[in-house]
Amino acid sequence: MQSVRTAGQKYLTGQITPLAATMVRYLYGLPFALAYLGMVAMSRDFALPPLNPIFLGCAFLAGILQIIATVLLVHLFTMRNFAVGSTYARTEVMLTAILGFVFFGEAITPLGWAAVIVCVAGVLLINLSRTGGPAGMWNRSATFGLGAGLAFSLTSLLIRKASRSFGIDDSMLTAAMTLAYMVVWQTVITVAWIAIQERDQFARALALWRPSTFVGITSVIGSAGWFTAFTLEFASYVKTLGQIEFLITLFIGWFYFRERPTRLEFAGMVLIVAAVVALLAGH
Repeated sequence: MQSVRTAGQKYLTGQITPLAATMVRYLYGLPFALAYLGMVAMSRDFALPPLNPIFLGCAFLAGILQIIATVLLVHLFTMRNFAVGSTYARTEVMLTAILGFVFFGEAITPLGWAAVIVCVAGVLLINLSRTGGPAGMWNRSATFGLGAGLAFSLTSLLIRKASRSFGIDDSMLTAAMTLAYMVVWQTVITVAWIAIQERDQFARALALWRPSTFVGITSVIGSAGWFTAFTLEFASYVKTLGQIEFLITLFIGWFYFRERPTRLEFAGMVLIVAAVVALLAGH
């Protein structure tokens, strides 16, 4: 879902600005996020746990960081092709492992570290195949990608902390609450931002309601999966397993955007799959 949502956002960047494409993700996703929370809460007789300061603070900060990361990622799509734009942001796998271990107490096993490292090696191989060598990796696109990766990694760790702050064993409910709370604030922030900076983009976003709705619903479905997984397991492990998405992204770039993979890209894909298999075998 996140792969096709990202493809939808890339399509929108040809019609509206990166900031407006980011707003679309939240504005059109808000009804679906609230409906998902309502569905989950209804099956539990609407017995919601009380909000707490850790949840409110961590989820709000995670929402801001996700907006920043999304703006940077969408802007990348205006600078380089589809697969490369996603590649740079994949630094979040290693960053999530390091930040989670140092600041969030995620005790990663040796096999877990091995899976993360192999996964990053696969991503770097794919990156090298597109940039032509190490020198080509350090450019303006790399700056945006690394920034997006850092923001995404902190977002993941804060989402996990927020969702688990309730202290109850109901990952679907707490993840749905975290998602709905974040999307509400993200919609308010991005709509206000557009109203101040790019007011003319409202009309364009409304005119593109079909692809925008597609982006909104696929974003919420993907996020529901991510948020629930973060509640259940270390963010670094979830991010490593989630690199399956990157393979799907490459296939979308291959079949839809006509971006043909090279031998190095195929080698990188094999490493990513090996890392995921190792991670699952270790668990």
